[in-house]
Amino acid sequence: MDYERLIDEETWDFIQKTGELYPDDAVEMSIEEQRLIYDAMAREFRVPRPDVVSVTDTSANAVPVRVYTAGDPTRTVLFCHGGGFVVGGLDSHDDVCAEICAQTGYRVVAVDYRLAPEHKHPASFEDAWTALEWVEAAYGKGIVLTGDSAGANLCAAVAHHARGRTEAILGQVLIYGAFGGDVNQGSYIEHAQAPMLTREDVLFYMDIRIEGEAPKDDPLLIPLADSDFAGLPPTVLVTADCDPVRDDSRDYRDRILEAGGKAHWINEPGLIHGYLRARHTVGRARDSFERISVAIEALGQGIWSYDDEAS
Repeated sequence: MDYERLIDEETWDFIQKTGELYPDDAVEMSIEEQRLIYDAMAREFRVPRPDVVSVTDTSANAVPVRVYTAGDPTRTVLFCHGGGFVVGGLDSHDDVCAEICAQTGYRVVAVDYRLAPEHKHPASFEDAWTALEWVEAAYGKGIVLTGDSAGANLCAAVAHHARGRTEAILGQVLIYGAFGGDVNQGSYIEHAQAPMLTREDVLFYMDIRIEGEAPKDDPLLIPLADSDFAGLPPTVLVTADCDPVRDDSRDYRDRILEAGGKAHWINEPGLIHGYLRARHTVGRARDSFERISVAIEALGQGIWSYDDEAS
């Protein structure tokens, strides 16, 4: 794969800086070391919150959450962070959440779900689901699920589980998520050695989350394993083109469309997994983050401006 041609200079600068802070072989370190250097890397990229945003840390029925508000919001974004289910927390994506709040005007509730390997599946899902129930009880209906990477997987799992249990979810925006696609074909092979995330990294994060052999039919772990994609909320999927998990979003979109639902896939050329942190230094990432914010705001208002149809 000719990444020198596909990836522009701004993005290479971001990749290099990230690599200096969080090396490619991080998955070989101890879990404690991984978390320490990931948190340090996140701090290095973090920008100040917009002045209009106020923040409160609280408990959502024993799940730690951070609530961001700007003005008098009528909608809530439930945000689940990335980090392979192993690293990250309320601070790692703090500025992303604050900017979503400022740009949409919606309340954002970030979930500090339990991490693997100390807490195996379904612990992270259970915390995301508990947070959803808390948000609905505290602020009412009108929830947009949003997450990146591992957090996108959790949001999708929540959306699948929510059918028949709540009508509070207006839509979901899933950013470079891994949904359990075939790791032996497509983007998993094409971008097996992609900058920022390799196929081997994905396999590590999949394995560390479970005890024993992975179940093949658990949509709370593998959303693409669901046998029924009907009744899911309107879904916008955003991916980096140079990313092994890219095709999972395409396949997830196709399954929703085949079931008669609404889904749209935005694949960002020249970008790599984890590019949200580059939104202030890389033009392509900045433009993508704008598309993400617009999608969140539109779903919150019940607006669907895409014309995808099942093939």
